[in-house]
Amino acid sequence: MKKLFLLLALGAAQPLFAQTKTELMKVTDMLKITQLTGVTISPDGSKAAFVATRIEPDADNKWEADYMNQIYIVPVDGSSAPRQLTARETASQPAWAPDGKQLAFIRTVDGKPQIFLLSLDGGEPVQLTKFKYGAGSPKWSSDGKKILFSTSIPLQALLKDSILNPKKEIPKWPYEKPGFEHNSQLQTQTAKPDPDGNLEEIRAYLENNANDKKAKVITKLNFQEEKTTSSEISFNHFFIVNVEPGSQPVAVTHGFYRFTAAEFTPDGKQLLITGDMDDTQHPDRSLESEIFLADTDGSNLKLLLGEEGKTYTSARISPSGKWLAFQYGNTSFVDVPALAIMPVNGSNKDMITIPFDRSKGNITWSADEKYLYFAAQSNGGAPVYRADMTTKKVEALSDVNAGISSFDIKNNNIVFVKTEVANPFELYVSDATLKNTKRISSFNYNWIKNKKLSYPEKKSFVNEKGLTIEYWVMKPTNFEPGKKYPAILNIHGGPSAMWGPGESSMWHEFQYYAAMGYVVVYGNPRGSGGYGAAFLRANMNDWGTGPTADVLTALDKAGAEGFIDTARLTVTGGSYAGYLVAWIISQDQRFKAACSQRGVYDLGTFFGEGNAWRLVPNYFGGYPWEPATKAIIQRESPITYVQNIHTPYIIFHGENDLRTGVIQSEMLYRSLKVLGRNVEYVRHPGATHELTRSGNNRQRIDQMLRTIEFFERFIKH
Repeated sequence: MKKLFLLLALGAAQPLFAQTKTELMKVTDMLKITQLTGVTISPDGSKAAFVATRIEPDADNKWEADYMNQIYIVPVDGSSAPRQLTARETASQPAWAPDGKQLAFIRTVDGKPQIFLLSLDGGEPVQLTKFKYGAGSPKWSSDGKKILFSTSIPLQALLKDSILNPKKEIPKWPYEKPGFEHNSQLQTQTAKPDPDGNLEEIRAYLENNANDKKAKVITKLNFQEEKTTSSEISFNHFFIVNVEPGSQPVAVTHGFYRFTAAEFTPDGKQLLITGDMDDTQHPDRSLESEIFLADTDGSNLKLLLGEEGKTYTSARISPSGKWLAFQYGNTSFVDVPALAIMPVNGSNKDMITIPFDRSKGNITWSADEKYLYFAAQSNGGAPVYRADMTTKKVEALSDVNAGISSFDIKNNNIVFVKTEVANPFELYVSDATLKNTKRISSFNYNWIKNKKLSYPEKKSFVNEKGLTIEYWVMKPTNFEPGKKYPAILNIHGGPSAMWGPGESSMWHEFQYYAAMGYVVVYGNPRGSGGYGAAFLRANMNDWGTGPTADVLTALDKAGAEGFIDTARLTVTGGSYAGYLVAWIISQDQRFKAACSQRGVYDLGTFFGEGNAWRLVPNYFGGYPWEPATKAIIQRESPITYVQNIHTPYIIFHGENDLRTGVIQSEMLYRSLKVLGRNVEYVRHPGATHELTRSGNNRQRIDQMLRTIEFFERFIKH
């Protein structure tokens, strides 16, 4: 009885009926998980729409499975089960019309996202836009007559578009094409392509080659995308279209600038726009973000908030149109943005900051403007919080044993998606204080109810910096007291990510490893998100030694509990954690086998080949050619210590992963191979950095199975 009470206090106890379950988690159970996102409540508060992402078998290939997004609707009171509204082609981003009688949503047509309208009275969806650049993120005007949407337009298209750029203007910021001044090469050229002609004709011929994808001519700073390099510069712009078939979209943002967000003011007379209109710097170099107010045709653009070296984001106007809520911070992303409010017609002198040392998302006003609701990662979970506009104090409405990834609030009800150990994604409704919670979907509940799960136990210790390090220990699903088990130390990436019971991306992997008879130890070392700015910045200039001490101390303390066989330890992690695995096994010889996924191993090389290259100057204070920084990144690169790696090692990398780049993994593998070490290198063709989260499902399963199979070779059960 005492033990049961302790588990309940920890928020980790499984339901009593679950004790009789015998079916263990299988690797292919990953294909059963339905993800839920995009919750939005109807204007009258009676219904909620959301997106369900299922994994469906490929009819033409036994081993393949594809993602399919569809829109569902459910009564907020849970009086009936969710009903699927769309079918066949994938659908996403539902948005309610003000009268609640129809939904706008996004579906891909001929490779471009377009807006469709779906009447709740029945019938097939009607395609509203056939815009050549595509359309996304639909938002209705308050009178229901117009929809605001966003699209991405390549520079070369914008230069030539007679409607969007009738004066054939060119950017004022420097295009950075060597040997040309004042962006003259972007002006309209009349020469005919001729490889044997004069210089202008040769240039026209070379431009043709680039347009026909025979050459990529790269002059921009950020030339790596997620899976390929690109010479294109694109601009996110916003358009308004009348809600009538055949209507042509009209641009409301203009120029060679990037705009990231826009929404109608409550009265529908203006637009709140977020973006960057610096015309002195190339868009790749300008990291600031400003907030503007404009008329719905884009005229009378007024800067509300903007400052050099600052970002202003997450802008939300209150229902009365009086108040503006937003976040602000520095352009360095090793930072926790602050939440603030001010009068819409005020200035930053009228700004009131609401203290809360966590990164916030989905900022939402209550109808009476007494509260601001938001979700924030914190201590292993993602609770919903609300800030009192009178006292400016923040209170947690849910706990850190679960994660709320999407929510909407209306008529004193909150509909939300929750992740917890018992279920990776399910839909719930509660009152506005998150009390009286009721589950209103069973997407994952119905198949998980027959599964025996492992429930993590939360632990903590204080490190040498005085920081409290939280970690979790999951016993094997069929744990028997008195037996000792092999363990996997599983490390998160980022380095600013955060793991815990409220994190959905690792739900299946943790349960699968526990079902395979392993103790799983995971935690949040210094540098993790979810613990405030000081904790986030505690690994500056120290990616290796300090975080290693934190994760190994967690493992040591778990081992001291007596059920881990310390002669059968393994370690795994991806991205930054791939880095940390390599670092650890170059400094410590306790592990029988190790696995790195999509890691960073040489910081100097990473600076050149990864699109996340800004991690280097942000964390290490400079660039690889600067003597002081060069010494630091050499000291902090695992490849520097490769000769010390003796642990059997499997290294994974996606063939098209340009977030971290693949050359470093090749360097690490080749170095170990030359040294004659036990090393295996696995490349997944076509895979990007997102392989384990949203990649090819066969490859996701492959990576988990190869990891376990490799570990089994060396731990010798």
